[in-house]
Amino acid sequence: MAQYARPGKLPTRASRRQVAIVGALAMAVLLPTFLSLGQWQWRKAEAKKHLQAELDLRSHDAPVVMPGTPVDGESLRYRRVVLRGSFDASRQVLLDNQLNQEQAGYHVITPLKIDGSPLRVLVNRGWLPAPADHRVLPVAEVPGGPVELTGIAVLPARRFFNLAPQPTDWAPVWQNLDIERYRQVVDYPLQPVIIQLDPESPAGYVRQWPRPDERADRHLSYALQWFGFALSSLGIWVYFLFRRP
Repeated sequence: MAQYARPGKLPTRASRRQVAIVGALAMAVLLPTFLSLGQWQWRKAEAKKHLQAELDLRSHDAPVVMPGTPVDGESLRYRRVVLRGSFDASRQVLLDNQLNQEQAGYHVITPLKIDGSPLRVLVNRGWLPAPADHRVLPVAEVPGGPVELTGIAVLPARRFFNLAPQPTDWAPVWQNLDIERYRQVVDYPLQPVIIQLDPESPAGYVRQWPRPDERADRHLSYALQWFGFALSSLGIWVYFLFRRP
């Protein structure tokens, strides 16, 4: 029996060394990946909460009149503004694939010429349901004459996912509100913000604007899952590394 006991230990030691090496290599890849993904989701949640706090603070300040001269968008972000001017119906845009209570529709984007200035500012006037036949566009009436409105200034998105190539000329329906593309198809200057029309203001449609911190809790949940994967992977490796043969 003693003759067979000593040779029998060699495969055990080799197996444990193999587990240690393979596990160390796997941990060198998995741990940084899981931790990086967790931190990414955590930062997204924190960024959304920061934006919500900024909106809650700035939107309760006294409203400012939309200037007739170019401004820095950051200075107006999440501020309540007063608009005085007239709408330009010829360059109204319908943003496709907008949902309201799980119903498909459009956001109505209409430029407003600021009183006493050549500048326009884009106004999101709210949501309209899409007809059953998607080839038929809803009618979005545009008030004529001077108007006075209030709303919250937001910065336009910079990254988009387009389901199809976008035309370079004018089109009444857009997949995304690309303000740089908009500038290229009009012959007037634009302010660098978009106004989400207040629910109490006239000339709008359904206005249930998403909160900046929407789905922040989901990002935190994803972050904890990735951190859990990292901890579980490390625990499994340690278990196999130090378990008794």
